[in-house]
Amino acid sequence: MDRMAELIAVIGMGQMGSGMAGRLKEAGHDVVGYDISAEQRSRQAAAGFHMAASIKEALAGRSIVLTSLPDPKAVREAWLGSDGIVAHAAPGTLCIELSTIDPQTMRDVAAAAVERDVAVIDCPVSGSPAEARNGKLVLIAGGEPKDLARAEPVLKLLGSDWKHTGGVGTAKVVKIVNNMMSMGNVLVASEAFALGVAAGVEPEKLYDVLSVSGGRSHHFTKRFPNALKGDFNPGFKMELGEKDMALAIDLGRSLRLPTPTASTVRELYAMALAEGFRGQDIVALLAMYQRWARADGSNQK
Repeated sequence: MDRMAELIAVIGMGQMGSGMAGRLKEAGHDVVGYDISAEQRSRQAAAGFHMAASIKEALAGRSIVLTSLPDPKAVREAWLGSDGIVAHAAPGTLCIELSTIDPQTMRDVAAAAVERDVAVIDCPVSGSPAEARNGKLVLIAGGEPKDLARAEPVLKLLGSDWKHTGGVGTAKVVKIVNNMMSMGNVLVASEAFALGVAAGVEPEKLYDVLSVSGGRSHHFTKRFPNALKGDFNPGFKMELGEKDMALAIDLGRSLRLPTPTASTVRELYAMALAEGFRGQDIVALLAMYQRWARADGSNQK
């Protein structure tokens, strides 16, 4: 093993966590994973990862801990629970929190960790599981400069493009705002695209024009080619989109800033979940609008 290799634990071995763990393992680091799901632990063990049976076991002897978890509740449990990170991380451990959660939860878990002499980086990511595996994520990092310097070799393996936003909590704010924009973008693009097709334009021709026109976006050109093939395998699941919109609305309420657009977007994501699109990529919003178009007998070519 390379003498510069780190002993790393990854808590949360879902799509993103396992992708990042694979990237770090491939780079020569000693990686152990943990997931609350026994099924996921078995699946990742079969994929070749060293999996621990508990957070305590995963942290034993580890100098760096990464957490990639689905929501604030999961983060609080993993960090602050009796078998959690704060209870079992050795003094001097560096913890990098990669989840998309509210900034107050981030500040709370960081404060508890710092009291135990554990350094914390607030570092949500932007990108897909494939980009996590290939080291192509965009990283949004908050924390003390000395801690960021220590984390930099690991961060550079996960993504060459990372931005420092300020103290712990600021990166979560930026990620929420980014996802607020992204979820709204995919929703409007789906609605507009379905309208164009319902009005008689061939889908491929419509995409060819829109993909080079002023209404295009990163998510449109990234996701809609798959949607045109009927491929809604998740790069970013619908339920995570709905969760992130709820985070944006709650952040607005905490600041007494109305977010009426975000509220409308969240309701339509919730509607997509109710119509059976849970577990599919957010671009399955297009399928929802197409279903509505087919249900209306007036929209016939």
